[in-house]
Amino acid sequence: MKKDQLKKWLEPLETAWVGVATHKLRSSLTILGIVIGVAAVISLMSIGRGAEAQIISNIEKMGSNLITIRPGSFTFGGVRGGVSETLTMEDAEAISQQVPYISAVASSYSSNLQLVMGGENTNAQVNGITPEYMQINNMKVASGASFSEQDYQRGAKVAVFGANVAKTLFGNAPPIGQQMRMGTIIVYVIGVLESKGTRFNSPDDAVYIPLAAMQQAVAQPRTPQGGRIVTAISLTVSDQSQTQNVIDAITSLLRTSHKLAASADNDFNIMSTEEIASTLSETMGTMTLLLGAIAAISLLVGGIGVMNIMLVSVLERTREIGIRKALGARERDIWLQFLIEAAFLTFAGGIIGVVLGWVVAYLVSSMGLMTTVVTADIVILAVSVSIGIGLFFGFYPAWNASRLNPIEALRAE
Repeated sequence: MKKDQLKKWLEPLETAWVGVATHKLRSSLTILGIVIGVAAVISLMSIGRGAEAQIISNIEKMGSNLITIRPGSFTFGGVRGGVSETLTMEDAEAISQQVPYISAVASSYSSNLQLVMGGENTNAQVNGITPEYMQINNMKVASGASFSEQDYQRGAKVAVFGANVAKTLFGNAPPIGQQMRMGTIIVYVIGVLESKGTRFNSPDDAVYIPLAAMQQAVAQPRTPQGGRIVTAISLTVSDQSQTQNVIDAITSLLRTSHKLAASADNDFNIMSTEEIASTLSETMGTMTLLLGAIAAISLLVGGIGVMNIMLVSVLERTREIGIRKALGARERDIWLQFLIEAAFLTFAGGIIGVVLGWVVAYLVSSMGLMTTVVTADIVILAVSVSIGIGLFFGFYPAWNASRLNPIEALRAE
């Protein structure tokens, strides 16, 4: 009994396989459209996932518990103005003393300066920083050393170079111990940072000197009250679960010290790496889905090809359908035969497309063009959609075949 039931279920599969195998060229061309569509989905979505992973990795290099405060826009008389210059070193000191769950606080002041070394010169971002800055921003020295608290206190004219700036000015020559002109001062190179890779505001393209030395190279502006204006304040949170509470406490402190009215906007922006990572992850996730949707258009075209071929198949096999019906086959049996045949074609195309898509993703990654990540959910999605397309576009031809009149079908040439 069980054997008969198994044979009953396997018979449509066997019949579908015979139909596919009988017309090898036509079946191959039908599968090709699905293969291209699935391969496009796999490769493009893997590129999107790879870009997301690379961006998150670069952010994590900055430190997962980092908070950065920068000057923001201000509103006056209902009109939003430009970037404010009210963030000061005194604000950093107040945050360090009054806000709990903070491990370290660092101030920085940035300016673009001309760097001259012999016959080589370049324009680069120079950051005057306090000693805690490098630790907070997870920056490590590849060669030489960073400047100390003593260097900071006495305003020593020493510099630590980003990897790209050092390469531009010194080429393959060792930069440690070299002196160069930076704006109006002469500085000695004491260290070169480890490369952080390509990312926004990369330290590879900057130079770091003690903030006290920066004040000599560039006149540090002050507020009307005498506060020393800084470009940014960076800090680390000792307990990552308290990040939002720390942000709220800083916001309240700065609004009070800047004497902002209750209805006024903040004249500063606070951003944590956790928030940046979350925002970028959502954005890149949307972009990955968009890439997948664009690639899925080719799957849709492949599905239309499946319908076209299946309609031709029904027309060619009209007499066969008539004979089967005359021998007792039910409409459901005919419908199931052609539907399974369409699903089989798209399933086979989906499997081949997954392999081809993975190969393309691997080649793109291995050639260093882009980072790619092929995940199980992408593969499952692509194969599922390809089967679904087979069922969807195969439904009408299968239904059309099942509705044929057996007498008229037997008369067909």
